[in-house]
Amino acid sequence: MKRLLMLASALLLACQAWGGATLEAVKRRGYVQCGISEGLPGFSQPDEGGSYRGLDVDFCRAVAAALFGDAARVRYIPLTSRERFTALQSGEVDLLSRNTTWTSSRDSAMGLHFAGIIYYDGQGFMVPRDKSLERIEQLDGARICLQPGTTTALNLADYFTSHNLKFTPVFHERSEASALAFQRGECDALTSDQSQLYAQRLRLDRPDRYRVLPTIISKEPLGPVVRHGDDEWFDVIKWTLYAMINGEELGVDSSNVDQLHRTATEPAIRRLLGLEGEKGRDLGLPRDWAYQIIRQVGNYGQVFERNVGRASPLGIERGLNALWNQGGLQYAPPIR
Repeated sequence: MKRLLMLASALLLACQAWGGATLEAVKRRGYVQCGISEGLPGFSQPDEGGSYRGLDVDFCRAVAAALFGDAARVRYIPLTSRERFTALQSGEVDLLSRNTTWTSSRDSAMGLHFAGIIYYDGQGFMVPRDKSLERIEQLDGARICLQPGTTTALNLADYFTSHNLKFTPVFHERSEASALAFQRGECDALTSDQSQLYAQRLRLDRPDRYRVLPTIISKEPLGPVVRHGDDEWFDVIKWTLYAMINGEELGVDSSNVDQLHRTATEPAIRRLLGLEGEKGRDLGLPRDWAYQIIRQVGNYGQVFERNVGRASPLGIERGLNALWNQGGLQYAPPIR
């Protein structure tokens, strides 16, 4: 009987995952099950009260705000880099918002859909300041700490092979363990996405003793991920991101959205806030879905700045993550 129940449960999850029922299942459940990292400052890190904060966490909150008008209706499930895809494929989580790189194999063979790019990143290296290391070529023969099951290992091998360099990998399952091993001197450099390196540096006893080299060796477009075979849910996730980006471009943020909801005359803003058209109905969402996202969570620029930007402990410049009309790559299709 127990085996039959397990099989029935697996079948139900499969039907939800592949049969286009995720949106309705989430609505019935009343909250979003969101897979996040186990603890990465700026992206998903529990605060002193145990509440998760960060860029990836805020995206989960934005999805909940769009669906339920309540950004708090999220259950966070911390996942390692090895666990994340299995958890999504099996239906354990509805959405993966966990600093995950968009690649061809993940977008096809693994049966996943990336719903956009929330952060343009690239793989870099952190080194001790006292070693006078300025270029990656100076790491020839070095011991390098990294995580298994990520694009990091392949990028590292590709770069060092193509530049006739050698290295010894030092693997740790969790990013925090890699950072601490680097601090203890078990490796000469730590490699990961640059955003993660800035976050991991904050964990070290003396962050000022370490620096992130300016060189980037890969493209790492990070974005939210859902399963194949469920276009309705896929649409909700990608348009949640697009609403946040459009909000910034249109100058709509959490401080003025209520006033604009009462007084806006510009057609693009009125469509964004659900005052004209039926864009929410088209997505299976309430009419005010984007208004709730911006009111409760903020537009893309607000979310970026408070979590990883110059006003945050990470102090990362917008760079490629600036809007397309401000020298960056962030660009969203219009809501119309």
